[in-house]
Amino acid sequence: MDFEQVDVADLPDDFTGVTDTVLLDVREDYEWEEARVRGALHIPLDDVPARIDEVDLNADLLVVCRTSGRSFRLLQYLEMRGIAGTCVRGGMVAWQAAGKPVDTGPEPSL
Repeated sequence: MDFEQVDVADLPDDFTGVTDTVLLDVREDYEWEEARVRGALHIPLDDVPARIDEVDLNADLLVVCRTSGRSFRLLQYLEMRGIAGTCVRGGMVAWQAAGKPVDTGPEPSL
């Protein structure tokens, strides 16, 4: 299956306050703490089916992982359920290679 992809250069550096697009990061907790996009929603891949109600499905959905493999797996799962999404081409490896900003460490408690 071919899925729509978007280059990191075409994305904002920060998704905080962005209401029409969700950047869903499906990497594991340790990867999230190593580097993450500010304002992204973090749900590890294996947890997405049980937590799909946390995702605003009325917004454009972008999916990011380390290099795109898990993103494609999730997009395939979502497509079978009638949910469209776009893969961030190259994932966080491409994000960091492009010099885009990241947050690190545990996410601050609200």
